[in-house]
Amino acid sequence: MKRSKLVFYILMCLPLPVTLISLIFLPDQIPAHYGWDNEVTRWGSKYETLLLPGITFVFGLLLLGTAKHSARQEGTGKNNEKVGMITGIFALLVFNVMTGYFLYAAFNRVENLSDVPIDLNRLVFVFLGILLIVTGNIMPKVRKNSLMGLRTPWSMKNETTWKKSQRFGGISLMITGVLILLVCCVTEGFSCMAWSMGILIVSVPIDVYYTYRVARKD
Repeated sequence: MKRSKLVFYILMCLPLPVTLISLIFLPDQIPAHYGWDNEVTRWGSKYETLLLPGITFVFGLLLLGTAKHSARQEGTGKNNEKVGMITGIFALLVFNVMTGYFLYAAFNRVENLSDVPIDLNRLVFVFLGILLIVTGNIMPKVRKNSLMGLRTPWSMKNETTWKKSQRFGGISLMITGVLILLVCCVTEGFSCMAWSMGILIVSVPIDVYYTYRVARKD
């Protein structure tokens, strides 16, 4: 657990010092926003690169608070805290990758993201797919709480419905993650994002409906 916390804190804080150091080498004006066609739509100050590290830090604090609150609700054991930390590590890793990607684009004053060797959408959703697979694998270990897991009025009904819902939700997340990785292998750009988001949207009502069915059965 101590090692996981150390990695978590490093990923939460790392983008800020890296960006601060990068400011020394960045041009004063950088691409500040890209459109759906990957073309620059606005140029801005190099100090705007500090926005994403700031969001990463705040997001990390929220994840940390969620893990600690869920751990207190567990009573005994540290399953909820472990799940929260592991999930948080992979989520923060996505933010770190995005920070590095946009610093590269800023340093090279990239006017069209299509010119970058690695497609941003594919990169983000590859990490998201991995995150979903990892989260799905550990999701059955989540104990009943008010913040983490597959939480619906039906899954919260009792311990039996909770455990069955988390087991089903874990399998669903892993399948969703695998499908997103497959999408990333054959598509890129907007198509990659659209297909991946579509898979996520379809999986949600399936999970919710399962919790309803299992609650009625029990």
